[in-house]
Amino acid sequence: MDPKIPVFCPACADVLDVTALTCPHCSTQVSGHYSLPILLRLSREDHDFVLQFLLNSGSLKEMAIQMGKSYPTIRNRLDDVIDKIKQLHAEQDKQ
Repeated sequence: MDPKIPVFCPACADVLDVTALTCPHCSTQVSGHYSLPILLRLSREDHDFVLQFLLNSGSLKEMAIQMGKSYPTIRNRLDDVIDKIKQLHAEQDKQ
């Protein structure tokens, strides 16, 4: 499993900004202050759920079968992720 990019400061728990990007091919570096996209700020589990949702063309029924869970359970999980995304979006708008 690839490590997930850190999104919260380990000292104060505030959201981190990206300040440098490096090309692995030529080592060119770009620096500045860039906010992380909302989807990167989701937990690993939420991120994996959204990815699975997209790969299944939004079929909650298919996801329920693949995950061995009931449709209502998957629907509730999607609602929870949507609520988290809305919260993160509202927080980003305040900044």
